[in-house]
Amino acid sequence: MDVTSKVDLIMRPPTEEAVTQEELTNLFQTNSKPRHYIGLEISGFLHLGSLISTGFKINDFIKAGVDCNVFLADWHTLINDKLGGNWETISKVSQYYEKAFKTVCPGVNIIRGSELYDSHKEYWKNFVLFTKHMTLARTMRTMTIMGRSESEDKIDLSKLLYPPMQAVDIHTIDVDIAHAGMDQRKIHMLVREIFPKMKWKVPVAVHHGLLPGLTEPVATDDEAGTKMSKSKPASGVFIHDSDDEIKSKIKKAWCEQGNIKTALLSIAKHVLFHELSELTVERPEKFGGNVTYTNYSQLESAFAESKLHPMDLKNLVAENLVKIVGPIRDKLQMDEDTKNAIKNSV
Repeated sequence: MDVTSKVDLIMRPPTEEAVTQEELTNLFQTNSKPRHYIGLEISGFLHLGSLISTGFKINDFIKAGVDCNVFLADWHTLINDKLGGNWETISKVSQYYEKAFKTVCPGVNIIRGSELYDSHKEYWKNFVLFTKHMTLARTMRTMTIMGRSESEDKIDLSKLLYPPMQAVDIHTIDVDIAHAGMDQRKIHMLVREIFPKMKWKVPVAVHHGLLPGLTEPVATDDEAGTKMSKSKPASGVFIHDSDDEIKSKIKKAWCEQGNIKTALLSIAKHVLFHELSELTVERPEKFGGNVTYTNYSQLESAFAESKLHPMDLKNLVAENLVKIVGPIRDKLQMDEDTKNAIKNSV
């Protein structure tokens, strides 16, 4: 595969930006097997955004010949009070995450934070050196990467360790490409600012768009927007939802005629068209008959121009989504201990 084709794979949806695309091109021209990283908190049942959309993007990197690493951030999970801050639960659920990403992304490497820190004795020295370049104010501005407000006044001291730890993770794993959702952009910009001062390798940053929740969108200044959330079951499609549950959630999703901000279009763009070359709406002749869309732009235009009814869009998304989620769900059967551990920690 030539360099242009590799870059095109990385930049296809749901990617929103590469900082910078020129650096990404130069990387592929000089490195046939660049190292990639994406970090994840261990925070509950996986859903369409956290596993499927993210996993499909990782697969684009793998197809481009990139050495892909999923970093299971167990210590970050504890710091951010996820899963009740219970280490035993975090460790148990980490196994579920590892199985899930190995299922969706064959060939991906799994790295756990606790194992990384134990095997690199210089980690904490580098951590302290990195923090010498961070002010308290700058640290507070990065708190949004962990789903917290920079103006939050009741946080424990450990949470201030989270942003610099994430940055030093990137250095320790020896990353050429730092990959994340748009909600993690601030930490990558911090990395690109401070790493040169420390004479550390500066990675290309690639950010993908986050799937919005199924409910009506709310205006926000956060890069993440109103994203699909593990803590709000009605807002998203979870990997373990049955076919009927998926169809029911899609049927109830906010979908205003002609309004392209509906999450259903994002699902079609980031998930359905990522795996399928065309989508066909089946409807009676009196309602226009069947129509096939061979790319996302056609589908969006039809909906924006009210040539496609919201119910037709819902049926289209639901029917194709169950075909994609079903096989993955069937491979990810969970033991009752893990299920209960997640449910009891909410």
